[in-house]
Parts: sequence; structure tokens; C-alpha cells
Amino acid sequence: MAKGRDESTTSDFSRFQEKAKMSVTRRELCLLFPSLLPALLAEAQSEQQASLPTAMYPFDELPVRTSDTAAIRSVMKGKLATGESLEIHETTLAPGGAPHPPHRHPHSEMWLIREGTVEINVNNTSTRLGPGSVGFVRSNDEHGIKNVGETPATYFVVAIGPGAS
Repeated sequence: MAKGRDESTTSDFSRFQEKAKMSVTRRELCLLFPSLLPALLAEAQSEQQASLPTAMYPFDELPVRTSDTAAIRSVMKGKLATGESLEIHETTLAPGGAPHPPHRHPHSEMWLIREGTVEINVNNTSTRLGPGSVGFVRSNDEHGIKNVGETPATYFVVAIGPGAS
């Protein structure tokens, strides 16, 4: 008699397991999708609202801070709608000047040279760049920049990625 109860319990449990399985057809899934869409759109809108807005930055309105070797104009800093951190500034270096010693960080940087001649050192390799040139360093490469010309050097820095904002 005990054997009969065990078999009965086992078959009841098997039937429970079969009923508990969730079987969703593609048709049912398609019917559920429209109810999920508003939540997905709301999340995307929330990220967009927290991102940098469309804006213009007239040069004469950019705040300037100075150090012993550089004049720096902050342009923008924040998150893009796609989630990346972004920071842009313009730097003017006196002849022979460098904003700081070579360093490394998690974000990537790009230099857009406007005036003068700079030397960018990346992982112990130096390159001279003049007006209209662009330099790029990826995340965590050691880099530094120095004005090697006889006139002031001005360039924009575009930093993108973790730690840029």
C-alpha cells in the first residue's frame, strides 16, 4: 500500500510540473510586445533627457581658467544620449609650455590643432602636429602634449568615454 501512495504522489508531482511550465507561443509573445513598448520608450526618453542638450557655444562666452602654462576654455561636459561621457575644451599653450606631465586615463582623447606647432608623445613616440592636424589616443595609452613652436599653440581636446565628464 505504501508503494501505491509513492506512485500516486510522483504522478501528481509530474502533472503539477507540466502545468507549471510556461509555454508562450510566438503569437502570444507578439501580443505582449505592445504592452512592453511604452516602458522601453520611457527608459530611452529618460536617458535622452539626462543627456547633453543641443546647444551652441560662442567662443567669446566660454569661461577661461589659467595656469602657469596654459589658458583653458571649457566648452561642454556631460553624457551623450548614447551613454558615453564627453568633455571638450580649448587649450592655448605658450611656447615651450605643457599643460601637465604625461599621464593615462580610461577615456580616449582627440586633439584638433588650431594654431601653432605641438608635439604629442604617445607611449614614448613623439609626433609634431601643426594647424589642421588631428591626434588621437585611445584609452589608457600614456600621452602628453607640448608646444614646440615659437608662437602660442591652440588646440581643442575632445575626451570621450569613462571619466571624461
